[in-house]
Amino acid sequence: MLGRIALAIGTAGGDMGGIDIVQARKGSMVRDFTVTVRDDAHAQEITHTLKALPGVRIRNVSDPVLIVHLGGKIEMRSKVAITTRQELATVYTPGVARVCRAIEDDPEAVWNLTIKKNTVAIVTDGTAVLGLGDIGPLAALPVMEGKAMLFKEFGHVDAWPICLDTTDPGEIVAIVKALAPGFGGINLEDISAPRCFEIESRLRELLDIPVFHDDQDGTAVVVLAALQNACKVVDKQIGEVRVVISGCGAAGMACAKMLLSHGVGEIVAVDTAGVIYDGRTENMTPPKQWLAEHTNKGKLKGTLADAMVGADVFLGVSTAGVLSVDAVKTMARDPIVFALANPDPEINPEDAAPYVRVMATGRSDYPNQINNVLCFPGLFRGALDVQAREINAEMKSAAAAAIASSVARAELSEEYIVPSVFDRGMARDVARAVARAAEKTGVARRKRHTRQTSASG
Repeated sequence: MLGRIALAIGTAGGDMGGIDIVQARKGSMVRDFTVTVRDDAHAQEITHTLKALPGVRIRNVSDPVLIVHLGGKIEMRSKVAITTRQELATVYTPGVARVCRAIEDDPEAVWNLTIKKNTVAIVTDGTAVLGLGDIGPLAALPVMEGKAMLFKEFGHVDAWPICLDTTDPGEIVAIVKALAPGFGGINLEDISAPRCFEIESRLRELLDIPVFHDDQDGTAVVVLAALQNACKVVDKQIGEVRVVISGCGAAGMACAKMLLSHGVGEIVAVDTAGVIYDGRTENMTPPKQWLAEHTNKGKLKGTLADAMVGADVFLGVSTAGVLSVDAVKTMARDPIVFALANPDPEINPEDAAPYVRVMATGRSDYPNQINNVLCFPGLFRGALDVQAREINAEMKSAAAAAIASSVARAELSEEYIVPSVFDRGMARDVARAVARAAEKTGVARRKRHTRQTSASG
């Protein structure tokens, strides 16, 4: 029977891993099979095949990814034990009243006497979840849990998902403003454009803690770092390169502004209606009008393929498959291609490889993964360490420079322009750089101590 099951799995294209005996009885055997499949449809195909075998009964089919998420991936834990009456009286009533009075008398004491000093709210409405789109707040929660894990793992920052059942910008701003006293920073996540621009702008005006839209500014910081290093690899000056950006949502807008502020020679932005230029009327929004006025000085018109002729850099923050090999062939010498759409990039890296000098994606299974986790844990760590009132342009620039410099000049290569997401030293470097920038620009409430950047909060 074991042989029949193994043959059936193999014939159906399953990659069989472990086989474990769960229970043995006279006349029957319960075994656990671990099988790697292509997708859900393939899993169902193999399940139906096994069910058709005489004498075989499927007791349960489980997905290991879903198992990891059972009950959620994060939890709150106490830092102080409560095993005696005295300990209870200290952490709660009546002792806690002394702490409340101290904060009432000096509101700034909240930074030292509560979790505020090390806590970030991850706020979403689930309207623009990476690779999934508008899936709503419930379906977005697993992503926000994962984000909270990354904050803790790489930045020692305690973060908590706040999934809102509203898409109204005014309501979101009001809710976040009301929640803000309990947090040291706000990370806006997966909120669709153009609403995300208004929400971030209004919250930055209303709150005296950092407000950071990671889809915009986190992406822009890492893209800038990657481009700085890629230009070194191909021996081009960043001020001389021509960049084509595919996608004019939150990430595309932020990348354009960040690259322009750092002296990129020329930018041409493209959306579903084609090249954006001053005077275009089709499918325009206020953010796109800003792009029309500040990019594409030559007023090029046409398609993405037209924009790609002679381009040094392609930056994709759009959708899968929009960039053709033929378009890549028309680029300038030693092309740089950042195809960041997830889960499938704008061009297949294998297809682009013969014609591209430096290739980067947002995926972990290819070299040069441009991932926001390179930025936000260290950035918030540094901002919290100095109790920053905001995250300004100088702090973001400092983060990009720290990420770029984490790859030594001698280590730079076509397949290594950004550090690994598991480079713990890089996050500490980003935190220190961000904290220094906050101090220099006057948005820090306190001075950074060296030990703080590696503390667990």
